[in-house]
Amino acid sequence: MSIENTPVEGIHKNNFKNPIKVARSYLHKLGPGIITGAADDDPSGIATYSQTGAKYGFQLLWMSLFSFPFMALTQEMCARIGMVTGQGLAANIKKHYPRWVLYTCASLLFIANTFNLGADLGAMATAVQLLAPTAPFGLLVIFIAVVSLLLQIFTSYEQYAKYLKYLTVVLFAYMFTALIADVDWSTVLKDTLIPTISFNKEQFLLICAILGTTISPYLFFWQTSQEVEEEILLGRDTVEKRQIETSDEEIHDMRVDVWSGMFVSNIAMFFIITTCAATLFKKGVTNINTASDAAIALQPLAGDYAYLLFTIGIIGVGLLAIPILAGSAAYAISESFDWKFGLYRKLKEAYAFYGVIILSTFVGLLMNFIGIDPIKALIYSAVANGLVAPIMIYFIVRISSNNDIMGKFVNSKYVTIMGWLTIFLMSLAGVAVIVTSFL
Repeated sequence: MSIENTPVEGIHKNNFKNPIKVARSYLHKLGPGIITGAADDDPSGIATYSQTGAKYGFQLLWMSLFSFPFMALTQEMCARIGMVTGQGLAANIKKHYPRWVLYTCASLLFIANTFNLGADLGAMATAVQLLAPTAPFGLLVIFIAVVSLLLQIFTSYEQYAKYLKYLTVVLFAYMFTALIADVDWSTVLKDTLIPTISFNKEQFLLICAILGTTISPYLFFWQTSQEVEEEILLGRDTVEKRQIETSDEEIHDMRVDVWSGMFVSNIAMFFIITTCAATLFKKGVTNINTASDAAIALQPLAGDYAYLLFTIGIIGVGLLAIPILAGSAAYAISESFDWKFGLYRKLKEAYAFYGVIILSTFVGLLMNFIGIDPIKALIYSAVANGLVAPIMIYFIVRISSNNDIMGKFVNSKYVTIMGWLTIFLMSLAGVAVIVTSFL
């Protein structure tokens, strides 16, 4: 028997008499899902969406609507796996598949995450240079990396979660800019609802990048592991407790959280593309080569303060995403080798876990000293995620569709079909990029 996989169930009719109570109840449910959704719009995502709007105007706006259910259902499967099994995604793969499968997935995740992390560090440094042009790029990258590491190592997850979810507000600058810019909303509506594709190499690359930065492997492992950590914070400190005490109500609350987070992520994508189409594309700026090019999109709202607003946004989402990029790889590798892990643990309790975080950050840091263009690296890291994601989703669908593993919380047929369709479409986009790269 399977449960219905709907994001939000009805609210008791008496709650309508007290909207404040309804709002408080809703906000109380927000946690790992809203953080994951916000982190999805990392500097790589902002760069990809900005380039999409600058290069093709409103044409690919349909991707923000199209990707939403695939993204939300994938993250919901990940969260459910964590809650029901009481273990992270890597631990589940380890339990049900050969070791070579586990090591392949963990290695691909570490490589993709480290590349993405390095690109994000470089983007944050170049954004700071908009405000301080004479500041050395190398020192800025090192400073940002060290600050991020100190926060991850010496701040508990519980403390992190209190403020990470509020960093999402920086993304609303794009929404306000779109609302005051000269936007043809009839064209926006048409391009959002009616998909169109120009069959060329550049557009295939961006479509793969959009899918990769939206439906990202690092979010799969992070979401699953954070649901486990939420259980631990509730006192369920053993696998057995987490499996037995998971309730229908908690599954429902998780869905509210996950679908809310993914909605925030896709709304941000929609307005970033819209804003860049209405500003950059309209002005003939069709290629974003620098942070300055991207920041210009916010001028209708911020004027001379556009650089400041853009920098705050990049720093905010960057600090939100880097711990998740490094942390998700650390979870996967730690589970693979049975190391103690978890951001709720102190450094002395999980040296190997934090060692992976430090290694990933250090390698990502070094990327910025070998001549890789920071802006191009952001988009190529999104493409890398797009190529790796279908492999990971295959195991997510298999595990969450297994009655023996998930019990009454197994996928419905609808969710399973959507999962396989996600794999097919992302694989198709990846193949298109690979094939056109050699033409």
